[in-house]
Amino acid sequence: MSVVSGEWSVGSGETLAVSDVHVQAGTFPAVKGVSASFQAGRFSAIIGPNGAGKSTLLRALLGLSPVKAGRVELLGRPLDGWGRAERSRLLAYLAQTEALPPETRVRDVVALGRGAGGWKWGLIPTRPWTPADEQGVQDAMQKTDTLKFADRRVTELSGGEKQRVALARALAAGPRFLLLDEPTNHLDLGYALEVIRYLQCEVAGGLGVVAVLHDLNLAARADHVLLLHQGRVLAEGTPEQVLTPENLQAAYHVRVKVLRDADRPVIIPEN
Repeated sequence: MSVVSGEWSVGSGETLAVSDVHVQAGTFPAVKGVSASFQAGRFSAIIGPNGAGKSTLLRALLGLSPVKAGRVELLGRPLDGWGRAERSRLLAYLAQTEALPPETRVRDVVALGRGAGGWKWGLIPTRPWTPADEQGVQDAMQKTDTLKFADRRVTELSGGEKQRVALARALAAGPRFLLLDEPTNHLDLGYALEVIRYLQCEVAGGLGVVAVLHDLNLAARADHVLLLHQGRVLAEGTPEQVLTPENLQAAYHVRVKVLRDADRPVIIPEN
């Protein structure tokens, strides 16, 4: 299958981009020559079967997995050319399983995303706490529907509630790009859709979202889809261009029907 290209060129506009990137997972070549560009103000979904290299690519975009060859750029500059503090302000990350401080109040966990006033939680302060920090925490909690348990301890939360708190912490930082590895993990269908809708609203405000997703029908709600297979790009483009029966059979070895609903593809496995 050929890669749909041209609309998203590496390095154009405000982008987080990879060019011919190779990444090892131990001794295994998990990502093999991937080039792609993720733009601010766009929701990108990275999809593919287990072992396709999705999470490894996401970690390479963050600088958490060393790149063996190729180049990662943030806003047109090599990723390793940014200082750690600058990078952390521009990039926020939500892993599949987030370790949250167990006996800490939810509001204080979300506040950690601001990187200020750390003395409150036994950390070395990076700068004083400000009214803008307080407003950032309030906004993040309101948008993720976590205000209602702001004063509860993390140990009192369900798995889905913890996931939403972790998302609020990432968003409280006010990043330029938000990278998420299975952000709907542990969430029921209603909250999963709410999270996707919220991310779409943030994208409309200029945030760049890059999310690894297993649910293809959630990925169909993205603006841009990158389909990986065996560490390489199988297809890239809009959901309509990428989520085709031919591409999905090649990647997942399953026959599917692709229907249309509200101008989005709907994926239905065939018997």
